[in-house]
Amino acid sequence: MIQISRKLEFDSGHRVLGHEGKCKNLHGHHYVAEITIRAPDLDGIGRVIDFGEVKRLVGSWIDKFWDHNMLLHPDDPQLQHLIKTEPIAPYIMKRGNPTAENMAAELGEIAILLLPPIMQIVQVRIYETPNCWADWENS
Repeated sequence: MIQISRKLEFDSGHRVLGHEGKCKNLHGHHYVAEITIRAPDLDGIGRVIDFGEVKRLVGSWIDKFWDHNMLLHPDDPQLQHLIKTEPIAPYIMKRGNPTAENMAAELGEIAILLLPPIMQIVQVRIYETPNCWADWENS
């Protein structure tokens, strides 16, 4: 079986509630999301899926909800203030803290909904820095 991967880059701010170090403060990262996809067969011209379609479907979701936005825990004390004062509402994580681990899992679940049903999302990797990443694997 053949699989493909597409990288999508974005910038976001976040903070990790309960963190023992600097990550307890609001800060930002240049993230890279890497999505790996497979299909049972290649299409008529020999592809799993066009790389541009992955960018259009998943990349546009990232652009709308995560890029240049604050990703926050639902209980973050800054949440209500930001909702009232910012033109764009912060993104509230469904899994709690906006860690690379939770972001990878959340994006994996979203990609399953966005991509054609015949596609199997194999893995989502979120690079928080060039040296630090988390993987979510579809089981």
